[in-house]
Amino acid sequence: MTGVVRTVQGDLDPGQLGVVDAHDHLFFRSPLLAGQELDDVELARRELEAYAAVGGGTVVQWTPYGLGRRAGELPALAAATGVRIVAATGMHQSAHYARELLAARADDLAEVFVRELSEGIGDSGVRAGLIKVAGGFHSLDAHARWTMRAAAEAHRATGAPIAVHHELGTGALDVLDLLCGELEVPAHRVILGHLNRSPDFVAQREAARSGAYLAFDGPSRANHATDWRMPDAMAELAAAGFADRLLLGGDTTTAGARSVSGGPGMPHLLRRVRPRLEATLGKDAVDRLLVDNPAGAFAVEWH
Repeated sequence: MTGVVRTVQGDLDPGQLGVVDAHDHLFFRSPLLAGQELDDVELARRELEAYAAVGGGTVVQWTPYGLGRRAGELPALAAATGVRIVAATGMHQSAHYARELLAARADDLAEVFVRELSEGIGDSGVRAGLIKVAGGFHSLDAHARWTMRAAAEAHRATGAPIAVHHELGTGALDVLDLLCGELEVPAHRVILGHLNRSPDFVAQREAARSGAYLAFDGPSRANHATDWRMPDAMAELAAAGFADRLLLGGDTTTAGARSVSGGPGMPHLLRRVRPRLEATLGKDAVDRLLVDNPAGAFAVEWH
């Protein structure tokens, strides 16, 4: 088996990523966040520079199809700042989209994902490196099942990992039942996002036991009390033998949350969260979840 990480500048050996923000957004636009769009190229560049200044090496952007990814801007931003960027295909919850767009993609969703992974996003020439989908609050509705089936098909065609938004951190075991049970996606190719938002250690251990990666992302989000829970949750999982399943990300989704606009932003992961985790887990363990674990999680694998 061979694996590379597909960045917006081309495929890289996973060992070249450095420190990884495993879930964030440089650009994001949704009707649910009207007036808070991430769509300013100059501010995106400055945010990447601030992240690089505190040791950041790679950002994985989970913005999927139809939500203002601005894929064509990403290679120049990576070149200007020295930060590697991984782009996403996939589809978010239905509430983020107009009905017309969903109807237009009803028959060929897997084809869209495969094309963006193998040929490029639109006419940008930028190939996506992961597939992002989403569940609901303690549930998987028809839209989630549709997008996850398409994601599984695209994974089988391309070897790309599948990253999953979990509403308020819930529903991870249902996602695993569908993706890894019914649809037979290998668990180590699945990244379960936002599990820090539901401090259920039993469910987290069971999810980790499957072999999937657990992303603790969104520290200091104004609407989620996450930072104080994160060290205990990660320590619990590490003590249970799952330190190699953990990832860390920021999930900046609004303009005001950027560090260059007065929010915590991407640098917060390394300025504040990293030292706090090191005090609980130890430096070697934190280096592993910021460097080694993402190298495995985001590799595009094929036989």
